[in-house]
Amino acid sequence: MPKTSHIVLAGFVSLVLTACSSQPDAPTVEESANEVAGFIAKDQLRDGRGRFRETFCAVLEARGDDLPDYRPCQDAIRDTGPEAGATGADVDLGPSSTRPLVLLVPGLGWECFAEWLDLEYSAPAHVARFGYEIRAIPVDGLSSSSNNAEQIRNYFDALTADDLQRPLILMGYSKGTPDILEALVRYPQLAEQVTAVLSLAGSVKGSPLADEATQGQANLLTHVPGSQCKKGDEGAVNSLRTAVRQSWLADNPLPTNVHYYSVVTYPDYDRVSWGLRNSYKALSGVDARNDTQVLIYDQIIPQSTLVAFINADHWAIAVPVSRKHGFIGSTFVNHNDFPREALVEALFRYIEEDLANQP
Repeated sequence: MPKTSHIVLAGFVSLVLTACSSQPDAPTVEESANEVAGFIAKDQLRDGRGRFRETFCAVLEARGDDLPDYRPCQDAIRDTGPEAGATGADVDLGPSSTRPLVLLVPGLGWECFAEWLDLEYSAPAHVARFGYEIRAIPVDGLSSSSNNAEQIRNYFDALTADDLQRPLILMGYSKGTPDILEALVRYPQLAEQVTAVLSLAGSVKGSPLADEATQGQANLLTHVPGSQCKKGDEGAVNSLRTAVRQSWLADNPLPTNVHYYSVVTYPDYDRVSWGLRNSYKALSGVDARNDTQVLIYDQIIPQSTLVAFINADHWAIAVPVSRKHGFIGSTFVNHNDFPREALVEALFRYIEEDLANQP
């Protein structure tokens, strides 16, 4: 893909906002702990951070340099104060006992550059060794959450009987999470088939950046050389506006048979890629606790299990750019390195163990 397309992509994900201010003041651990305690109570969250930290640390140390982008556990997970849920039990690192099928719903614009991003060589190949299968559900990159909810339903309708016998986990990245939540509410039969929802940096309650953006800016992605997406129903940006998402959540109780897990991205400033720093600073005008695209408390599904605050920006958690694209990896996306394979393995192991311990 030409370098110009890299520039357009980086520019759009920053939603064409600029911020010339200096580095935002980082909250102290004590301030973050008070903030976290506040929204755990407000959103009636279950705190699973302690056990997940044990799981992620065990996976990281067991895999070590066998996987790319190794980082010590204490650097990979953000310190936000006391964490509940630790058990001290050994972490099972063997084959999966339940062999779940994980269906990934990606975020805004992913369809446009899916081939260039080439997710297949990354985490899916690693976790498949242990019996965890990831498939991506093809959804429109520039359409509304309601449109993509229907596409998720259609994908489920085509699953085989063998697929439906397995635990089904829907994993949403960024806008993929509200797409999933709309699908569960709109199609109750689909919700009955789903065991769990895992949100990675999900735009659950929208983003102030979307409040200032236009769909026309998003549609520019269709003109980038190499882009493979169409405009769809042109509702993607509106679906991410804070008033839209928060009103939808207030009016639509989530199905109670599904287990929900929220993973929040919350990077230190020196872990924010250069191409995302303008949007990070712009969001910091609202709250410095953000991942460059979404505020940390807007990433959390109400009444879910809070899994972790990951020290990575909005791209580094899921988008494998720097390993295969040297120019952009050394310039625009210069902090894209993160042990994603170990993270995804740890997430699946944590959820599998947690589900086994549910009543």
